[in-house]
Amino acid sequence: MNDHINYKKNSTNPIKALFLPLSLFSLTHTESVSEKNEVGESHRRDNSVSPMITSYMQDNPSMFGFRASKFILSVLVLIQLLPTQLLAQRSKSPWQTLTGEAPLIIARGGFSGMFPDSSFNAYSFVASTSAPDAVLWCDVQLTKDGVGICFPYVTMYNDSNVRDAYPKKKNSYLLNGVLTQDWFTVDFTSKDLNTVFLTRGVLSRSNAFDNNQNVISTVQDVATEFKPAGFWLNVQHDAFYTQHNLSMSSFLLSVSKTVIIDYLSSPEVSFFRNIGARFGKTGPKFVFRFLDKDDVEVSTNQTYGALMRNLTFIKTFASGVLVPKSYIWPVKDQYLLPHTSFVRDAHKAGLEVYASGFANDFDIAYNYSYDPLTEYLSFMDNGDFSVDGFLSDFPLTASSAVDCFSHLGSNASTQVDFLVISKNGANGDYPGSTDLAYTKAIKDGADIIDCAVQMSSDGIPFCLNSTNLGESMNIFQPPFRNRSTTVPEFNSLAGLYSFNLAWSEIQTLTPAISNPYSRNFHMFRNPRERSSGKLVSLSEFLNLANNSSSLVGVLINVEHAAYLREKQGLDVVKAVLDTLKESGYSNATKRVMIQSSNCSVLVDIKKQSRYETVYQVEETIRDIQDSAIQDIKKFADAVVVGRYSLYPVSASFITGQTNLVERLQKFKLPVYVETFRNEFVSQAYDFFSDATVEINTHVTGAGVSGTITEFPLTAARYKRNRCVARKDTPVYMIPVRPAGLLEIVSPTFLPPAEAPNPVFTDADITEPPLPPVTAKAPTTSPGPLSTGQKVPNGQTRVTLSLILSAFTTVLASLLLM
Repeated sequence: MNDHINYKKNSTNPIKALFLPLSLFSLTHTESVSEKNEVGESHRRDNSVSPMITSYMQDNPSMFGFRASKFILSVLVLIQLLPTQLLAQRSKSPWQTLTGEAPLIIARGGFSGMFPDSSFNAYSFVASTSAPDAVLWCDVQLTKDGVGICFPYVTMYNDSNVRDAYPKKKNSYLLNGVLTQDWFTVDFTSKDLNTVFLTRGVLSRSNAFDNNQNVISTVQDVATEFKPAGFWLNVQHDAFYTQHNLSMSSFLLSVSKTVIIDYLSSPEVSFFRNIGARFGKTGPKFVFRFLDKDDVEVSTNQTYGALMRNLTFIKTFASGVLVPKSYIWPVKDQYLLPHTSFVRDAHKAGLEVYASGFANDFDIAYNYSYDPLTEYLSFMDNGDFSVDGFLSDFPLTASSAVDCFSHLGSNASTQVDFLVISKNGANGDYPGSTDLAYTKAIKDGADIIDCAVQMSSDGIPFCLNSTNLGESMNIFQPPFRNRSTTVPEFNSLAGLYSFNLAWSEIQTLTPAISNPYSRNFHMFRNPRERSSGKLVSLSEFLNLANNSSSLVGVLINVEHAAYLREKQGLDVVKAVLDTLKESGYSNATKRVMIQSSNCSVLVDIKKQSRYETVYQVEETIRDIQDSAIQDIKKFADAVVVGRYSLYPVSASFITGQTNLVERLQKFKLPVYVETFRNEFVSQAYDFFSDATVEINTHVTGAGVSGTITEFPLTAARYKRNRCVARKDTPVYMIPVRPAGLLEIVSPTFLPPAEAPNPVFTDADITEPPLPPVTAKAPTTSPGPLSTGQKVPNGQTRVTLSLILSAFTTVLASLLLM
């Protein structure tokens, strides 16, 4: 994970009841993410209390003290009750799977995206968050004494503390023909492993649960403890075990007498040839696992790429195939290529297709806009094919994709009532505040598109996130690179400010896409479009919105009005109101919302118009005084607050929930929350690296009136999901319980106590009225400025020499060529 913070193992922590009763269940996931050090494939196991399970018993605090045994009992009861209620709720839409049934959800090592792979917490959390028919996946390894354990890999260093427990038992073996140094399961008896604990295998994920003494479970343990709806055993190195006088086939045949094995997969052809007839007709489904296309299958000495062209041969010993998702949707330079015919070819051969490699916290193709739900839907709801199952580290997201969001269609009705407000348009996909960003926001289903108004030196209001052009534009081009100035009111560092350039100059600048997580996490947004689009004036923005039949209205953000009047001779309030009038919005049916963090601006707006006013609380707060709310009511019709004011976060974990929304709505003030992003590093761990879980928690958990988002599609799609309107809401569509995860974080890695956020008071609102407009003295700065022409705000443009004006115009023309 990129934004999540790394943690160490927990001391033993009893598994408390994670979830509420089904109707009350809520999920939590903290906002910060530890830096991405290294992405491995292994995870650690945990027999301690599952963090998610503890955190989800929101309305049953008496359950929190239950020890692991009591928790297991409650989970087993839940497992028995869920299938009857929720299976009937599964989508009835036709599926393009081989059987016509909905795709299978396979939890790789349990909920391994959050907890150590194959740990007690990981397995137990599946029942509390995912589809009732979700299948538990176990990578089977053999110990020295022939015991089958669930462990991610035959080597143990990456997924356990084996180096600490047995520092001298590192060994070297040939593994698939490659000499490998590590700690191997074949060098330990099952008793030896009692002192070895599972840990996270992907270093970018939180290690906050590693110190919970996550014991390694046997295959029988997992089957007995969790009684899964389906049990999938994966055998990766049958030939290796044979070399060490261990028989995987003998173990599987023996364990099948007491354990129901529903699926059995392996990447080795010889394994299936040897075991197939011994299981008989009542055995598990055999699924051949394809590895990377260039890897060589050991028993046939053919590459998997060659084997994929002979699916009729695979059908002779298997009923399905498990393939990396790139077999189906190839990716080049992190962009999708056209999908292959693999799924249809396999279905034609009578083989089910299960796709692997799904995880919310890995970089996915740019086409998905960092939204894992969109990725799942592309594999099952594309109109051409559907895979038969997903192997996922985050079965909650896979469950909601299949059950809540598949086959919605573009005309699906709204199920949740809240406003989807863009942040600089679809800022996550195109440079913010450009025509392309706004067009995509409208296409993606935004209710309100926004314009943060800036002023050019010649008084033209236009849309851009910041008055400092260097934050959103490429200013390192002549003749602008030497025109930076220092404005102490904004920043102690020099910048190129909009009020120092004419609109004609600003239009020659190249926009730059926002990359808020590029520096710390090397995550970039849509590089192919990083400089696409053009800035729009406020007038063009309003015309674009007016021509849209789907938009409810517009939001115009006005800041720095006092400075612009006093120091630059520009009246942004008048410019906005005049442009609205000229664009026909005085009597328009669309809503017009004008937002500012300055009450003086909104007071001025109220005096001159009947538009809705929105007050932005810039500070992160925990509460607000009644008197302050009453003051806000005098000049504002709604309030904008930040996400952390509702769900405070420490070290990427949610620490609680405020009643801010309830208090403001009590005074009839709608509450809009900003800023939502899809990148998993922007979300608290409690949201499981899933932007939809975060939105759901804010909308149905906190009751917000609207979300302000850089990815409008994610929020707009959430409004239409079929699960929120059900009488019995599925567990994967219930808000997270605040601070639930902290109850099972290892004490060693609990975030430090922090001073509480402040209370918002009357004094935080009070400010002087806007000053009068002060005429700006003529400047000698270069710029293509005309003489004496009136501009929308009533100010006179500054006069410069005609020669200088002509010179700059020529430069601007050259830049546009």
